[in-house]
Amino acid sequence: MPDEKKVKPVEDSKKEAVSDKTPSEIKKPVRRKKKPVVLSKVKEKKPATKSSVAKPVEKKEIITQDSEEKPQPVESAKVATEPVVSTRPQPPREPSPRRHRVDLAEIKPNIKYIAGLKGKRSIVGLTAYDAIMSKLVSKAGVDFILVGDSVGTTLLGYDTTIPVTIDDMVHHTSAVRRGQPGCLVVADLPFGEASLSFDRLLESSRRLMQNGADAVKIEGGKDVADDIEKLVATGIPVMGHIGLLPQTVKAIGGYRKFGSSREEADSLYTDAISLEEAGCFAVIAEMMDERIATQLATQILPPLIGIGSGDKCDGQILVTHDLIGLTPSPLPSFVKPCASLGLDGLNALTGYVQKTRSNPIAKK
Repeated sequence: MPDEKKVKPVEDSKKEAVSDKTPSEIKKPVRRKKKPVVLSKVKEKKPATKSSVAKPVEKKEIITQDSEEKPQPVESAKVATEPVVSTRPQPPREPSPRRHRVDLAEIKPNIKYIAGLKGKRSIVGLTAYDAIMSKLVSKAGVDFILVGDSVGTTLLGYDTTIPVTIDDMVHHTSAVRRGQPGCLVVADLPFGEASLSFDRLLESSRRLMQNGADAVKIEGGKDVADDIEKLVATGIPVMGHIGLLPQTVKAIGGYRKFGSSREEADSLYTDAISLEEAGCFAVIAEMMDERIATQLATQILPPLIGIGSGDKCDGQILVTHDLIGLTPSPLPSFVKPCASLGLDGLNALTGYVQKTRSNPIAKK
């Protein structure tokens, strides 16, 4: 008798007489072939409920009942893959942004905002010299933009910042303001302006303020502290600058670190205290020994914003063109570029030139 039962389904399938079978005869092959496989897959991926297991079994019975229909195997494939993919509720996936989002509404274009960030989070500043870069830097979420006299070495082709004039600074400060940045704009007083009479210093500062600057930056420590105090008294906010002073690079014999000796450390401390007492709302510390910069940041009230002075300052500032790879000359050792726009731009321009040259032209 067992041999006869095995032969019958084979003969019936050849004669295509499946419709004469009883339901009990159809369910037996279903349990033997597929049901255990479906249940094991569901258990491996997720402990399924009774309702989730019952659905695949019902669909499997339909497949075995009408094996000649082509749409049914597609339905069985869905049943097999649904539990493997996962039916569990997943948290909503956030789209990967192209850039980190910064709440620009919290940034205020005033010195009180900058001074209030000390001890809360690191202050971020970048340079800009035109309207396009002003827009980009502001949208990136910086706390302030510096229209630095570094425009001389970055855009104007000078070897140092010494040839930059007050007219150059007024021109580029106006361009940055036309970019409508939503942050504080600080303009550099160029070489020699702080060493002349106070009337000349006041006039130059006035021109910068009337052409888009919210504050001015002056290089020097105790030697210019008295004039800075007078400027602050007239209503002109001043950012100080100690350590390496690029405008004196000819006198000091080149670029180097400051504060490695006890004498230099004491001098830097005196400069920082003098600028604090003069009323500077912030102080730039350039190329300063990291240990000295860390100590000064904790000892003075204004934020100490470093450039090449370690990461323990109250903030950081860099030349934007160095940061994004637009400076062709060798970069300072403390700059870690985030992009290579100079090389990318060169490749794009070279491709355009080659494509245009290869275009066929009409022959006369």
